Amino acid sequence: MEWLFDPAIWAGLLTLVVLEIVLGIDNLIFIAILADKLPPHQRDRARLIGLSLAMVMRLGLLTIVSWLVTLTAPLFTLGSLTFSGRDLILLLGGLFLLFKATTELHERLEGVTHIQSESKVYAGFGIVVTQIVVLDAVFSLDAVITAVGMVDELGVMMAAVIISIGVMILASKALTRFVNAHPTVVVLCLSFLLMIGLSLVAEGLGFHIPKGYLYAAIGFSILIEVLNQFARRNFLKSEARVPFRDRTAETVLRLMGNRKRVEAGDEVQDARSVEEDAFAVEERNMVSGVLTLADRSIRSVMTPRSEMSWIDLEDGLEEILRQLQDTPHSLMPVCRGELDNVVGIGRTKDLISDLLLRQRISECGEGSPMRAPIILPDTAGVLKAMDTLKRSHGQLVLVTDEYGIVQGLLTPVDILEAIAGEFPDEDEQLAIQSRASGEWEVMGTADLRLLEQVLETDGLVSDDADYASLAGFLLERFESFPAVGQTIDLDGLRYEILAVEARRIVKVSIRRIAPALRGEAI
Repeated sequence: MEWLFDPAIWAGLLTLVVLEIVLGIDNLIFIAILADKLPPHQRDRARLIGLSLAMVMRLGLLTIVSWLVTLTAPLFTLGSLTFSGRDLILLLGGLFLLFKATTELHERLEGVTHIQSESKVYAGFGIVVTQIVVLDAVFSLDAVITAVGMVDELGVMMAAVIISIGVMILASKALTRFVNAHPTVVVLCLSFLLMIGLSLVAEGLGFHIPKGYLYAAIGFSILIEVLNQFARRNFLKSEARVPFRDRTAETVLRLMGNRKRVEAGDEVQDARSVEEDAFAVEERNMVSGVLTLADRSIRSVMTPRSEMSWIDLEDGLEEILRQLQDTPHSLMPVCRGELDNVVGIGRTKDLISDLLLRQRISECGEGSPMRAPIILPDTAGVLKAMDTLKRSHGQLVLVTDEYGIVQGLLTPVDILEAIAGEFPDEDEQLAIQSRASGEWEVMGTADLRLLEQVLETDGLVSDDADYASLAGFLLERFESFPAVGQTIDLDGLRYEILAVEARRIVKVSIRRIAPALRGEAI
């Protein structure tokens, strides 16, 4: 009974139980496949009977193998090596474990899985139980040989087998879920098989490896795996703090390809190059626009105040009529004196008709061509604006700040441009124009998200920034209001101010710069 107080015995027992359980997962998978061929009310009973009979068979095999390894009488000599029955059993068992572990590792790493097929016709109970016993006998060889290689006492081997089978019977479903959710555990245990197989081969060839070395290596590996599992759980908890929608969007965009441009000479290949044939740049940009639309504010998609066309009732009749005839817009705000004094929203054709018939624009009454303006605060989100546009019956929406000052207007076309890029009117030009390879001329009002897609970068948009245009981005980075010709280098791009007007940046030149020039003062 001295072995009860031997720490090495208990360490071997504990390690062997863990290995036996993990090695029995394949048994559980195939047993579940066989049991599913039975009616639902017979499956648990078949699983219990099958595993119980398998335990008896495994104990019998363990007794036979343990007896065989006691045959130490020399059988033949090969060179300087003398082989007994025990040596042959250990040698063949070690080779079997090496083969088994190698093939299992190959399947795990190559992604080969056992697919469970549904059976439309239920099988007989006795047939299924017999198949479970035979199948477990085949799969028990690695577990029996592992037990022989791990410990020397037959009682410890049998105790480990009984405990492992009992655990599998009681917690088969939970064990299967755990191992399937943590594939590194299986890979780790298969690496243990390689180590045990190597030690058995060495024993069979006459080179003794103390069991303590195996226990120390296995214990250290298990400790590292436990720390790895804790780290993985903490990482998942950290990821869970990010909204599920944001994580989904980030994953989809990563699968479609990173938009960040890879410079010549970089050693790391960008994922985008792999997916380039499957997803064009325009497709990735549209998907990105859809996934990020809900996070955007109205200010980032609206037509800004400086680009709005509007009618001033204080202008002369001919001036108003000429403006209405030249505009490509079907709807226009009608104001008195200044843009912030909005009288209403009118259709261009109705305003022209009213001017021709009455020589004036009726501001109110039954015959007035104007509608009451729909107003949203600039703090509202794009989804709220879309809902408002759906109920506006084709009318545009004015966007104001907290002081009631008009900041811009919003139409369905603005929403579409946020997804698919620019759709300029007849009186507009593209905000981003390519001049040469790696060089662009960009309006100060250009949308940063669209500019990111064109420049293939991800350093322009910031979640906590209160600007949405290129002009706002540059003003935050210049120490003072920039003058024409002033430049700044950011993330491999050189921004040069081409035109300023009324304390705002009107036009900017952007070009890529060589890596050797980055960070140099200009």
